[in-house]
Amino acid sequence: MSKISKAVSITAVLVAGGAVLLFVIARIFAARFEPEVRQRVVQYLQQRFQSDVELADLQIRIPRLSPVGLLLRRGSGTMAHIEGHKLSMNRRGTQDAPPIFAVDFFSFDLDLGMLRQTQPRVPHVTLQGMAIVVPPKNERPHLNGGKGTSANNVVIEVIDISNARLVVMPNRKDAKPLEFNLEQIHLTSAGANEKLSYQALLTNPRPPGQIRSQGKFGPWNSDNPGDTPLEGDYDFSHADLSVFTAISGTLHSSGHFVGTLSAVRARGEATVPDFRLKTSGNRVPLQTQYDVLVDGTNGNTILQPVHARLRNTMFQTRGGIIKHELDGRRAINFDVEMPNGHIEDLLLLAAKGKPFMAGLIRMNAKISIPPLAGGIKEKLLIAGNFDIAQGNFLRDAVQDKVDELSRRGQGKPSDRNVDNVFSRMTGTFRLENQVMTFSRLSFVVPGADVGLHGDYRMVDDVLDFHGDLKLQAKVSETLVGWKHWLAKPLDPFFAKNGAGTFLKIQVVGNAAKPSFGRDRSP
Repeated sequence: MSKISKAVSITAVLVAGGAVLLFVIARIFAARFEPEVRQRVVQYLQQRFQSDVELADLQIRIPRLSPVGLLLRRGSGTMAHIEGHKLSMNRRGTQDAPPIFAVDFFSFDLDLGMLRQTQPRVPHVTLQGMAIVVPPKNERPHLNGGKGTSANNVVIEVIDISNARLVVMPNRKDAKPLEFNLEQIHLTSAGANEKLSYQALLTNPRPPGQIRSQGKFGPWNSDNPGDTPLEGDYDFSHADLSVFTAISGTLHSSGHFVGTLSAVRARGEATVPDFRLKTSGNRVPLQTQYDVLVDGTNGNTILQPVHARLRNTMFQTRGGIIKHELDGRRAINFDVEMPNGHIEDLLLLAAKGKPFMAGLIRMNAKISIPPLAGGIKEKLLIAGNFDIAQGNFLRDAVQDKVDELSRRGQGKPSDRNVDNVFSRMTGTFRLENQVMTFSRLSFVVPGADVGLHGDYRMVDDVLDFHGDLKLQAKVSETLVGWKHWLAKPLDPFFAKNGAGTFLKIQVVGNAAKPSFGRDRSP
């Protein structure tokens, strides 16, 4: 064999050996990617959320590429597909508590060259069956939130989440947590430790309807997950109010909110063009502008305030839906202010058929529903006062009686020019245990003043009112013809208490057929 041939043979052997060695090294390098990816995933989650991480299964698929090329490029340009199942995270030292974060399935693609970067970027992550559990505020540990760790340098550009739940745990151990179902969420990141932009689609269980929302979320607060910032705009449409016992209609609401996962302040407006009480059935348009504070840790909702318009009547409410410490159920307490409403709007909402009266109403009331053990009717408590001015009865038979009372009260029993007189009605009332009690009920028309007190029992439709009737005119002046002269001697006996005629009266019977007469009780 010539020297050249020997040299070529030796060179070939060296090249072949080197190639084999290089291939073996490349295979070893490629094999190291899988455990490194798994380690980096777990390390990211541990540091980012300051939690103990459990991962049932992690599968990494790397394309069948040349190991040598993979080695020479150090993984750059090679996209690996990663899938994981049954991921859960617990706050350190709280293994007995529910996981603060759990995912049934997740997947993402990763450029293996990113494993060597100081700020690796993951283009897209998909999560399915995610649950975030916000613990009670007094049980949230004070941690460093992973600040200053490499975990916060990882940038996930896009996250798509489906079938997710947000669960806010209450302070009371025996109370039910608040749970929100999130159908779809799309998150985009502006960079490490920055807020995420989101778009979300939710299905509200009660009343049923879809909520679409978009805004900003984060950055995640590992010390106190419930303090993670949240803000955005929302639109709640086609919500069916008929699922509730007493009301019906289709709700549409939109607005803006800002706060955290555990406490949100929302401002917006809601409209129900066909709002109605099921007891009456009349549809009345309702519009509201609201400012509410919702505490996710206990479900308390504070109205501060709500401005509303019922048909042509403006009013506002303040108060809240509060869960008492000694009772797991919620109580409702509202203050209602109606400075210049229309009585016909309220009657249209509350009573069947057409309103029987028109006029201006001023009302202040307190509405309270204690924690319910029985039905709402038995627990509803309303107390307040009202003043109806320029009242006019829309039923001719009733208005004719009022006009006649005014004529006789003024001593003009035959004067037909006294017609369609306005009435004024004021009162102080209290509704409790389905009994409406009036400590003061006054009805005034020109020439006559009626003052009553008593109650109306709604269960058995029983009226029991007593009071007095004062007329400007004397008894004889309320009559015509021979009756006028016959009653003249009676005038001194009925003229007292500053009135030309003073009578003790009663109103008894039922609401459909009340009976008016003199009260002869002592």
